[in-house]
Amino acid sequence: MDQRQEDIIKSLRFRIEKLISLYEAEKSKNSVLQENNTILQRQLFEKDNEIEELQVKYNNLRLAKTLTGDGDDSHEAKIKINRIVREIDKCIALLNN
Repeated sequence: MDQRQEDIIKSLRFRIEKLISLYEAEKSKNSVLQENNTILQRQLFEKDNEIEELQVKYNNLRLAKTLTGDGDDSHEAKIKINRIVREIDKCIALLNN
């Protein structure tokens, strides 16, 4: 084997080792990104649940405020109460059948 062929083989070996090194580095970055993605998805799920809970609390507080008779909202509260009473009456009627 002459010197030129040895140089080509060394160069090829060096490039392959560099490629493997780059692959391992990218593989490591990918793993970190996947872990971060999992963490962020979990946080998003928790925040979505928190938002839902806060919306329920807000609606309950709003309903409680309207039930105390503060101005215009009392009419809306009466409508809601009437709707709930009608639903209860329907349920009772179904149970009596």
